[in-house]
Amino acid sequence: MRADGIWRYATLLPAILFFALLTFLPLANLVALSFHDVEWNDATAVWKWVGVENFLALPADNLLRAGILNTVIFAVVAVALQMIIGFFLALWTTQVIRGRLFYRTIFILPILVPGIIIGAIWKLMYSYDFGVINSALGVFGIGPVDWLGNPNLALLSVIIVDVWHWTPFCFLLLLAGLESLPKDVFEAARVDGASDRQMLRYITLPLMLPTLIVTFVFRMILAFKVFDEIYLLTGGGPGTATEVISYTIYRRFFTEDQVGYGAAMSIAVIALIAVMILTATRATTRKADQS
Repeated sequence: MRADGIWRYATLLPAILFFALLTFLPLANLVALSFHDVEWNDATAVWKWVGVENFLALPADNLLRAGILNTVIFAVVAVALQMIIGFFLALWTTQVIRGRLFYRTIFILPILVPGIIIGAIWKLMYSYDFGVINSALGVFGIGPVDWLGNPNLALLSVIIVDVWHWTPFCFLLLLAGLESLPKDVFEAARVDGASDRQMLRYITLPLMLPTLIVTFVFRMILAFKVFDEIYLLTGGGPGTATEVISYTIYRRFFTEDQVGYGAAMSIAVIALIAVMILTATRATTRKADQS
C-alpha cells in the first residue's frame, strides 16, 4: 500500500472509531440490559440476572402483537402512497417548464415543518367539535366524524398525516433520479413513435428501479420507527387501534419502568425489522434483475 493510501485510512480511522463506539456501545448495553431485570434502590439501578425470561415473555404480550400488526399496516400503506404520489409529482415536475422552482418549493414544505407543529396542526384539523375537516364536511350535510377517537378511522387518520409529511422526501429522491436519466434514450424512443405510457413502462420505470429501491428502503426504515405522530395525535388509542412498536417500547421503558423487558422488546424489534427490510429489498432487487 502506498504512503498516501495509508495516510488516507489513518485520517479516517478516528472518525470511524468514534461512530463505531456511538453505535455499538449503546447496542451492547441494550443487549446486556435485555437479560436483566432492573430495580431502583436509593436512586441506584440494581441489575438482576433473569436470562432469557424477558424474551420468553414477548409472545404473550398482546400490546406488542397489536403494535407489530399496526406498524406493518402503517408502514406498507403509508410508504406505498408516498412512493406513488411522490413519483408522479416528480414526473410531472420534470415536464413543467415555467414555475418549476415554485412547484418544487411548495412540494417540499411539509418536510420542513417540525413534528411537534405538525401534530398540533393536524390535531386541530381533526377536532370533532371545531376542526376544519368536519367544518368542510358540514357544508355538504355530513355530520362530524371522530377521526382520532374512532378505532376504525384512527390509524387511517395517522397514515394521512404521515403521507402528507413524508411524501416530499420521496419526491426529492425520485426527482433527483428522474433528472439523472439519460435524455438521449427518451429522444430515441420518441423518434421511434413511443407513447408517453410506453416510455413510462419500458424506459422510465426500469431505469428508475435502483432509485425506487433506495427510496423504498429508506422510507420503510423510517416508517417502522414512527413515534411522534402517534404520541402527539392518539397516544396509541383508542384502545390499541394506533399502537405501534415504538410507542409500545416507550410504554414499557418510561411509563411502566420495565427497563429489562423493554430492552428485550427493542432487540426483538430490531431483528424483526432487519429481516423484513432485507427480505423486501432482496425481493425488489430480484424483480429488478429479472426485468
